[in-house]
Amino acid sequence: MSLESKFRLSMPADALRAKYDEERVKRLRPDGSSQYQELKGKFADFDEDPYITEEIVRDPIIAEHEAIILGGGFGGLTQGAHLVKQGIKDFVLIERGGDFGGTWYWNRYPGCMCDVESYCYLPLLDETGYVPRQKYSTAPEIFGYCQMLARHFGLYDRALFQTQVTDARWDEAAKRWIITTDRGDRLSARYFIIAGGILHKAKLPGVPGIETFKGHAFHTSRWDYGYTGGGPTQFMDKLGDKKVGIVGTGATAIQAVPHLAEAAQHLYVFQRTPSAVGPRGNRETDPDWAASLKPGWAFEREMNFTASISGRKPVPDLVDDGWTHIHRRDGAERADSPDELKLAAELADFERMEEVRARTAEIVKDKDTAEALKPWYGHMCKRPCFHDEYLPTFNRPNVTLVDTKGVGLDRITENGVVFEGKEYEIDLLVFSTGFEVTSEYTRRMGFDPVGPGGLTFSQHIANGLETLHGLVGRKFPNLFTISTLQGAAMPNFVTMIHEDAINIAHILRWAIDKGATTIQPTKLAADDWAARLLVGIEKVVEYNSKCTPGVLNNEQGAVDEQGRIKEWNPRNSIFGGQPDEFLAILREWRAGHYEDRDLEITTD
Repeated sequence: MSLESKFRLSMPADALRAKYDEERVKRLRPDGSSQYQELKGKFADFDEDPYITEEIVRDPIIAEHEAIILGGGFGGLTQGAHLVKQGIKDFVLIERGGDFGGTWYWNRYPGCMCDVESYCYLPLLDETGYVPRQKYSTAPEIFGYCQMLARHFGLYDRALFQTQVTDARWDEAAKRWIITTDRGDRLSARYFIIAGGILHKAKLPGVPGIETFKGHAFHTSRWDYGYTGGGPTQFMDKLGDKKVGIVGTGATAIQAVPHLAEAAQHLYVFQRTPSAVGPRGNRETDPDWAASLKPGWAFEREMNFTASISGRKPVPDLVDDGWTHIHRRDGAERADSPDELKLAAELADFERMEEVRARTAEIVKDKDTAEALKPWYGHMCKRPCFHDEYLPTFNRPNVTLVDTKGVGLDRITENGVVFEGKEYEIDLLVFSTGFEVTSEYTRRMGFDPVGPGGLTFSQHIANGLETLHGLVGRKFPNLFTISTLQGAAMPNFVTMIHEDAINIAHILRWAIDKGATTIQPTKLAADDWAARLLVGIEKVVEYNSKCTPGVLNNEQGAVDEQGRIKEWNPRNSIFGGQPDEFLAILREWRAGHYEDRDLEITTD
């Protein structure tokens, strides 16, 4: 029996490969990431904070601190928590929004929920004693938990809300970072920690005529409930006589579309590439189960999940959901030899996606619509989605899928959206077009740190990063970053940033105890880490290069003659190993007390 015959496929593997490539090619665009536009100029209003109930009025602040943290999402929250746990209390957090929460402050669209199990997703549950109300928490609950964390660790007294950093410069004489803000603040800090996240800078599609639309429009991360009525978990009672269009069918739209369809007179869903949508099966937390939990339960569950998504197949699978099912089914049990493992993994991926497409055909009654909603790419080419109401929504008579066949919209007019010459008149246009992930890091932050000798951080990135674990950089003393820059990427991003925060707090405690003036990794440590990043990256690059364009391949879906994603600097790679390997490296480094080996300090 051939290996391929052991998998349930609707067509031969070669035919599937050809179909995947056909779908990829039709979506290739020479402009790559530049096809999107920033929320600036004509679209600056799209970036305003609609959730502020009272604008903070204060005088500019001139002050010195041991540390400054940029960001009030889970990165900043966990960093602040672990600084406090290390006895470091002289720090402030700068946050553009009006409260803590980060992603969960900005994203309040209807139906917004986490797509990773909340018992694993929410950090520090063991410390706070909180048990989420559902397997997948709603946005209001997560936002509330962010506020709880801030109160628990006394972070509100250290927060500067509604404030944006405009510049950060290294003062060589003072050996400190000088940070200025749009409030006229001038803050000095020994250590500057950038925890700006990866999903905070919204983007719009570069569709011709987008600026001419005269109806109402907004991005999903700035939802206007004043126009729609209702709230994140409440019926939008002002849309009953409105024709609504939503552009995009990614993870956000999957959650928002059912609620828009329920409320609107008619909903048009404009799709370029369909998502892979599997069942979610959300449920309320069993109170008896919650009462039985023992100390350390959340960490154990989170590590069990991480092991599953790292392909370890732990027994039992504590989480037992779509994410763990995807990563545990690698086809290895059907391979007869090690030489067949690579092909078995590909065939298992084909099989999983066949199930996704079969589910789509089973649920969506109109055959043409069902066909258009079927995804033809590897399961991890785009973030997998899990939802029980999205696909049934297309059976509603007031919902129309406008599939642009991978090309995108023709243009936007004063009155609506045009595709293939047909205009769809719309009262409300919602952009569910995601966030900048592949754009330049400093562009996403909104400022470009200037280090010793006038070297900018963007120049440093262009030349190739030098860091230890992606956390502390060489040539930029006392600057720490929590990001994917030489870091890891995993479905539960909070796990990674939380571990990063623990390591940074550990390093700062060590540096302060040493009386350090400056700190940076040794050249050897930075070079060793850059080399370690690339172990296993070939598999990642090979997989992503076959994907339809998206954030995983810089929106290009193509590779150069060396098989690398275009414009890719190996030193700027993400960690090429499995998520649990990255966590193990950080933990082993802390436990081994390798600070004296890998970090160099000055004490003058």
